[in-house]
Amino acid sequence: MAKTIMVSNGVYEELKGVKRNRSFSELFQDLLSRDNTKKGMGLKSCLGILKRDKEWENISNDIKGGWRGWNKRYA
Repeated sequence: MAKTIMVSNGVYEELKGVKRNRSFSELFQDLLSRDNTKKGMGLKSCLGILKRDKEWENISNDIKGGWRGWNKRYA
């Protein structure tokens, strides 16, 4: 039995790009399967998320400043 779901146009376009030559049902089944975590797809979907965040920029700048102040006497 088929069901209808509603998603925004932006989400639809992203899903359409990800599904390639599969049906949407196959895409959703693949995305929901537990095997994705074994294949690393869960991690891949998270990569780069923080770089788009303003808080990450602040953290990154703090870390870079800390590394600049690092020298051999701390080792």
